[in-house]
Amino acid sequence: MNLSLAGSTDVVRVRGLTKTYAGRTVVDAIDLSIAPGEVVGLIGANGAGKTTTVECLQGLRRPNGGTVRVFGLDPAAQADRLRPMIGSQLQDSGLPDRLRVGEALRLFAGPDAGDGDVLLERFGLGHRRRLAFGTMSGGERQRLFLVLALLNRPQLVILDELTQGLDPAARREVWASVTQLREAGTTILLVTHELEEAEVLCDRVVAMRAGRVLDSGTPAELVARHGGWATVGFSLPPGRPDDDLAALRALPGVQSVQRHADQVTVIGRRSVIAHTGAWLVRRGWVPEDLRADVPDLETALLALLDSPPDSPTGSPAPSTTQEVA
Repeated sequence: MNLSLAGSTDVVRVRGLTKTYAGRTVVDAIDLSIAPGEVVGLIGANGAGKTTTVECLQGLRRPNGGTVRVFGLDPAAQADRLRPMIGSQLQDSGLPDRLRVGEALRLFAGPDAGDGDVLLERFGLGHRRRLAFGTMSGGERQRLFLVLALLNRPQLVILDELTQGLDPAARREVWASVTQLREAGTTILLVTHELEEAEVLCDRVVAMRAGRVLDSGTPAELVARHGGWATVGFSLPPGRPDDDLAALRALPGVQSVQRHADQVTVIGRRSVIAHTGAWLVRRGWVPEDLRADVPDLETALLALLDSPPDSPTGSPAPSTTQEVA
């Protein structure tokens, strides 16, 4: 065992993981750590290497390089010991259409299985024991996969594209179920390209592109580093002098103020939303069309994906030369 990993308390600890297929590198020397009870999301476009990474963590694929430890075990060499400790729902999960919910529980239950009926109730499927898999809704199917992933009391749960193809209502149902796991202290690795999902569910996210880690941190940290700038827009009332805009430019966090006819756009850090609103209130006019645009995790990821591979990450300040008074 690599001595640098032997004393780690992390559930997952990866250093320099590399995986190639026919000479093509799909995971390129990545590092990854997951602490007990943490919910970590792997995000990125299709082909970023997310699914291959989790398959290496489960011992389903053997890495070409690097060191991988899950609960201190090597998944490639100690898969039999590790398998009972991991519950997973993989991207291509499926069951026979005629298999009933209760039958699925009996099929997947191992010697250390918990109470399947309790899990069914916990995830809103207690009244569906006799329902055939083929007649279940998308949200019900994904909640059943969560039940099956948890049936043998795993210490780590891996969820790969859990809500892919679900309608918004079903997606929210599944998110609520994952939130229950999170609140219970379950360690979760969530693989997703749904950025709202990662922002809602994850303590920390790891952004990948072409097999490499671009950046990692809390969703808020990634947004702050790469999400661009907040904007506030509104219409000026007739007769307002331009010196009002000069005062607006002096507010904390403002990078630029642009005016086109009676339309004003303020660009700056997130704090400009509060400062601009307070400034308007102090002057006794709050425009009916006041609007704010706040960057989110999707904005941050798109900025990361669009950046040159070896360029420093981060969002440049908007130019102040575009101001029109």
